[in-house]
Amino acid sequence: MVSVPGNTPILVGAGQYTDHMNTPQFAGLSPQALAARAVELALFDAGIAADRQSLDALVAVRTVGDSLPAEQYPLALFGKPDNFPRAVARLAGCNPRTAIYSIACGDEPQLLVGEMAERIAAGEFKLVALCGAEATATARLALRRGETLDWSDTTGGQCDDRGACIEGLRGPQMAEHGMAMPLDIYPLFEHARRHRIKASSDDYALMMAELLERFNRVAQDNPYAVHREHLGRDDIASVNPGNRIVSYPYTKACVAKDAVNQGAAVLMTSVSVARSLGIDPAKWVYLHGYANAAEPPVTHRTRLDTSVAMTMTYQQALASAQLSAEDIRHMDLYSCFPIAVFIALEALGINANDPRALTVTGGLPYFGGPGNNYSMHAIASMLETLRGHPGSYGLVGANGGYLSRHAVGIYSTTPPREWRTCSSSALHSSLARLDYLALELQPEGQGIIESFSVIPVRDGFRSAILGRLTGSGKRFIARSHDSQSVEQNLINTPAIGRTVTVHPSHDGCNTFAFEVKY
Repeated sequence: MVSVPGNTPILVGAGQYTDHMNTPQFAGLSPQALAARAVELALFDAGIAADRQSLDALVAVRTVGDSLPAEQYPLALFGKPDNFPRAVARLAGCNPRTAIYSIACGDEPQLLVGEMAERIAAGEFKLVALCGAEATATARLALRRGETLDWSDTTGGQCDDRGACIEGLRGPQMAEHGMAMPLDIYPLFEHARRHRIKASSDDYALMMAELLERFNRVAQDNPYAVHREHLGRDDIASVNPGNRIVSYPYTKACVAKDAVNQGAAVLMTSVSVARSLGIDPAKWVYLHGYANAAEPPVTHRTRLDTSVAMTMTYQQALASAQLSAEDIRHMDLYSCFPIAVFIALEALGINANDPRALTVTGGLPYFGGPGNNYSMHAIASMLETLRGHPGSYGLVGANGGYLSRHAVGIYSTTPPREWRTCSSSALHSSLARLDYLALELQPEGQGIIESFSVIPVRDGFRSAILGRLTGSGKRFIARSHDSQSVEQNLINTPAIGRTVTVHPSHDGCNTFAFEVKY
């Protein structure tokens, strides 16, 4: 037996709950009720449901309703708690001394695990619950039925509310040019990577489908997954009325599904407190290494075909755990879009056909994408997986924004040689020293297309490009109103590297036109 210092932080409980629609058990729970259900399940999992008053901190991942302005999130009309973490705690029968409400973005669950580990090791907290939930499917059902829900709550009390903090993820000019949401922006990265690896559109569609078929197989066996139907490679890649193109190059089966009712929670404590509470050591999972980093806004990144910050975060987390990718047996790679998985695989030096599973949940397109909280499900599932395979190592990679914020954690039931805080400050400093592109707000003249976004709409296509001005080398954004030209020059012919003429227009947006048509 290895002697483990008493202040070593550990994860001791995991809880997940899915309020499945179209089942007799469907309860139409609010986000706070789903999160509370997950906290209770985590307490039972740790065997300390009777000691829930020992919980001295509850940390909640920010809901989507609290992450976006109300005009961008119509489901907020059903109300929400004035203090989400406290509402969850009350429903779970807890009264923690400290409540924390995170910022937005999908990296937060893993980032918070690292933060809480440090605060537990320092003696600031003894027993912490981390949780989150979304009930988007229930809200949309109510809208379709014309029903009114009341999810408001006035629990009040102390809360370290960190705000949404989504400013600077993409830059305001992108929204002004029709690139406001993930479906508008992630294609920029996907097309750029396809160009880098010199793949045709058809070949790349099959690459994405082959990758995601592996995720779908895991989801089929996961009782918490929302979409458990079998989808093979051809089902994912084929375009048909039930699997339309939602944004080139993505079919509906390729992207995260946010119409879910899911909650997840994990419990963290120290070895000494776990012993005092009588938590079975077979439940203990240790955090061996972790790291986090962020990219500049999309408009200022020098490369669109990869994420330097994601790559360095994966490498730093492995280094902090003193492990290599070959040592990792279990993984959950964030899968909001295929590009996020492809870049993580490149960072790890792993082939897309590696025999190891790339997810423990089934991924965001099939397990479901509960807003900022997906990776809490990944961590909870990883705890269960590692308990079933003692001594093995698991990796959880989380991504937020538009390949913007990244957090990675390495876990095992085997204790580390010693607990060490894993600082990412040197990583942040390295990224801060990199060159970033200047953005020309009113570009005029010739430019070269770096990547593009094309969304099918009722009367044609909505499109925009990112490019570089041939004279100054500055980045520019522009859009086109010519659907026929878009279809011919962006979708059906190679577009990246082609020359366009760009100029400001009367509505404050830049427009582009192809100089030479094929």
